[in-house]
Amino acid sequence: MKVYLAGKITGDPNYREKFAAAAKKLEERAGVTVISPAVTPEGLKKADYMRICFAMLESADTAVFLPDWEDSPGAQLEKHWCEYVGKKMVFLMEGAE
Repeated sequence: MKVYLAGKITGDPNYREKFAAAAKKLEERAGVTVISPAVTPEGLKKADYMRICFAMLESADTAVFLPDWEDSPGAQLEKHWCEYVGKKMVFLMEGAE
């Protein structure tokens, strides 16, 4: 199964580490393949990132939302898109092991 990680990137200086740690846990504990927007190059426009992220999200079976997703306008768009198309969503809780 392929899962897309959604969460706050803009304004979070440690987003790459946060996404990598979440991906590692999901891969080890759930045996899934993680598709992460945290591996995109820096310096693009917001619209470019969203086009890339929606393509990544479309390829996933499920969207997994990190605890800070509500602080991200992009992740909020991804959630609305998932609701619109009926994509399965999972919401991780802060501190959940």
